[in-house]
Amino acid sequence: MKTWLRFLAVAMLGVTVSAQAGTACRKTSTTPEELARAGEAAVATFAELEKHDAPVALVARVGTDLSKYGLKYSHVAFAVRDHADGRWTVVHLLNHCGTDRSSLYAEGLVNFYLDDLVSLDTKIVWLQPDAAERLAKELQSPAIENLHHSYYSVIARPDSPDYQNSTAWVLEVLIDALDEKSGTHRRADVQREETRLGFKPDVLEISYGKRIAGGLFAANAAFTDHPIAARLSGKYPVVTVRSIFRLSREQRWVAEEVALGPHKSDARD
Repeated sequence: MKTWLRFLAVAMLGVTVSAQAGTACRKTSTTPEELARAGEAAVATFAELEKHDAPVALVARVGTDLSKYGLKYSHVAFAVRDHADGRWTVVHLLNHCGTDRSSLYAEGLVNFYLDDLVSLDTKIVWLQPDAAERLAKELQSPAIENLHHSYYSVIARPDSPDYQNSTAWVLEVLIDALDEKSGTHRRADVQREETRLGFKPDVLEISYGKRIAGGLFAANAAFTDHPIAARLSGKYPVVTVRSIFRLSREQRWVAEEVALGPHKSDARD
């Protein structure tokens, strides 16, 4: 690795926040191995982002093993090139470490990877130039706060007025910025546009037994957010990274996609 890139990785360090699949937890210490691993992933992502003349990109990581649901990437964020906090700052929603609350975070790429992730595989999605410009403008405005709902559920349904998770916030920001009939900065309006655009969430099958055995009766998993029919069937529609990318392709917002990491040949989202 080039020396300047190593220095760059260190320069991108901010507050050390562990962020696994949309969860922020303070860590008391970071091992040199963890720092080196996160730094290498951050440098590879930074270098790839620098190859494109784009103000923003979507960056997905593997913070939780979702392979049993046929999913690869568990969390997605916006990487903003000319952010006030630094070049290629990551902007995303994170849960407050297992509670029912969340906040929006702006942090460096090293922090984005500074956790015991399932793998360091990364997917970068660039948008069409006009879409990227509109999205970059939205991410620098109060609109992203207006679209944030602080009550968090990891399995929040896509049209929930009461809860939101990290992927739902990304989807709502995208639609608010890019859909010609949206732009009101109101969640209810954006959620109506999701339906009009034909957004298809992924359905996670979580049986009652798995909910108990897996410890899913937690503050950050509100099963009552879903109708009784979903709870009885154990089938929960949720905004996933895959469903966000799928809608983006269908709407022709995507210009290019690149996968990085040891398993980049795996085509799943």
